[in-house]
Order: sequence, then C-alpha cells, then structure tokens
Amino acid sequence: MSPTLALAQELVARPSVTPDDAGCQTLLAERLAPLGFKIESMPFGAVRNLWARRGTAHPLFCFAGHTDVVPSGPVDDWDSPPFTPTIRDGRLHGRGACDMKGSLAAMVTAVERFVRAHPTHQGSIAFLLTSDEEGPSIDGTRRVVEQLQARAERIDYALVGEPSSRAQLGDTIKNGRRGSLNGVLQVHGKQGHVAYPQHAKNPFHACAEALAALCAEVWDQGNAFFPPTSFQIANLKMGTGAENVIPGHLTAQFNLRFSTESSPEAIQERVRAILDRGDFDYELDWRLSGHPFITPVGELVAASRATIAAVTGIDPTLSTSGGTSDGRFIAPTGAQVIELGPVNATIHQVNESVGVRELDDLSSIYEGILTRLLATRHAPHRDGPAAS
Repeated sequence: MSPTLALAQELVARPSVTPDDAGCQTLLAERLAPLGFKIESMPFGAVRNLWARRGTAHPLFCFAGHTDVVPSGPVDDWDSPPFTPTIRDGRLHGRGACDMKGSLAAMVTAVERFVRAHPTHQGSIAFLLTSDEEGPSIDGTRRVVEQLQARAERIDYALVGEPSSRAQLGDTIKNGRRGSLNGVLQVHGKQGHVAYPQHAKNPFHACAEALAALCAEVWDQGNAFFPPTSFQIANLKMGTGAENVIPGHLTAQFNLRFSTESSPEAIQERVRAILDRGDFDYELDWRLSGHPFITPVGELVAASRATIAAVTGIDPTLSTSGGTSDGRFIAPTGAQVIELGPVNATIHQVNESVGVRELDDLSSIYEGILTRLLATRHAPHRDGPAAS
C-alpha cells in the first residue's frame, strides 16, 4: 500500500463533519513536525485551524485545504460505511475521500519526498488547514489569513486541493472563481381568504413581475476569464399550507454568481431598482460570500501545467467555473492561487470515492510543482507588503 493511500485511509476513518476536525489536523501535524515544520494551532470557537510552516524565506508556497466533510446522508444508502475506508474496484470509498482528504494525504507525502530530496530548498512551504470550509466559512481560512496579515506573513503561491478535475486527473486547473452574493427578499402582503381577494394582498402576485425581471436581467457579458453573471432563486417560501388562504408574507432567497465585470455594490443597486418598479412593501438583506478572483498565467500556473503534462500527458484547461472555495480568502492578499485536485464526479454523494492510482499521481504532481518552484531555480516572487 502506498504512503498516500495509507494516510488517506487514516483521514477518512475520522468522522470530521463540520466543524469537527476529529483529530485530522493532529494526525497531519505529527507527519509535518519531523520535517521541520513549525506547528501552530489557531482555533476559533468550535473550528480547528492549523498553520504549519517550514522556513522563513520567500517565496512562500502554501498548500491550503480543509479537514471537514459534509454529512454522509443515510448510512444505509452506502455500499460500505461512510467512515470505514474501503477499497473497491481500484477506488478508495468513504466520505471525504475525494473532497478533500485524498488531496491532503497527497500534499503531505509530496512534501515528505520533496524535503528528503531538497532539505535546503529555496523559500518556505506551509500548510493552511481548517475544519470550517463545508460550513459557514467564517472562523476558518478567513480568520487564519487575517492573523497572517496582522503579522505581515505573506503567501506568494497557494495551491488549494479542491477536486478540480472533470474527467481525468489534471484535466482542469481552477485559476479563479466567480464572486458569490446572496440575497433574502421579504415581501409583506395581507393574509386573507382566497374567495375574497379584495380584502387581502397576495405578496406573490405583487412581486411576481419583479422576480421575473430579475431572472431575465442580463447583468453583464462576462469576459475572457468568466462567464456572464447569473441570478438564481434558491428558495421561495410563503403560505400556511392551506389551500384557501392567501399568504401574508413571502420570502425569496437568491444568489448571484458574478464576474469581475460586476461589483456587489452595482448588483445591489440594480436589484433594488427593479424591485422599486413594483407596488409592494419589501425588505432586502445581503450577504457577500466572496469576491471574484483570477490568477493570470504566471509561475504557479506554468509550473502546474508543466508538471501535469509530465505526470499524466494532459494539457490542462484553465477554468473559473463551479462554486466558491477558500481560495477567495487568500487571493485578495496578492497571492497567486489555483485549485488542483482529483476528479470531482462523486463529491458530496453517497459512495464518494477517489481512484487509488489517482492519489499517487496527484502526490507526484504536487511534488513536481514544488520542485519547479522551489528546488531548481529562484522562483520570481513579489516584493513589498501584501495587497489588501
């Protein structure tokens, strides 16, 4: 059994459902400390965070990831217990095998080999791990980055181990992500009997035209890196459950995934302008999950592409599609950020799995990226303080 597979199994066996780390970070710290990493625990409330760094020089290369997983769902729906790592048909099955404990194992074994081969490597290597990625993402990576900035500790390159690949390992590198803006619209009407609408005000009838206009709005055209901004209604709640009662209130939850062509402020203004065209009383609350970010082709992307080609023979595609990740908290500091991990076909599903061979190849890719950036030459890096 390969060291990467063995470590992945140890991690999967820990039921670390958000925000419970279930000992995963302790296990990883025990592997990193003998390599010369300074281990620093940064807990916030129920969330466990780990910052581990080897070296003090720049460039600083950071592996970023999360030890928490989503709930397993009905255990009886699984072919094997979700927290009992099981190898079947050449794949490791278990909750978190792909998202993202397999990546964490590959990172650690890659660093173990790299440090043995290059004990006096250039720059520094770090790990930023959290148990709050699958949840609110308030006390996790965001808080660690704030702590690092407060003491002027700057990340130059960040590789987030999210499962980025679509069909084959390495076929996709996420070099950016769209922003995410959430809205909650509350429309106030007047409850009444459906037979006497003249004595009531149906909040859905009042705002239906505005909701349709929001769905049809062309927010922007996107650009070379991002698709156009999209608006989606996620939840619509109203009514008492009775078929003869006009509801008195409506709540609509919606999300906009936006490109760098739009700002949160501009989007909010346009949404309110559309709502104000209607004749209804409403309240509107906003929550920004993250700004869009993009890492242009530079040292990190180039090293990753070259390594993927060497290990797999694939020329990866650069993409900004998909959901948000903790990369959104690191990118604003000025770091080059990418996401690179296994095939994401089974993430968050029953019988989540990752290929055994895929884990070893991923570890080789991570090691190769380190070698290209920190072992063979002085990697170009940014001077001066981190951008805010």
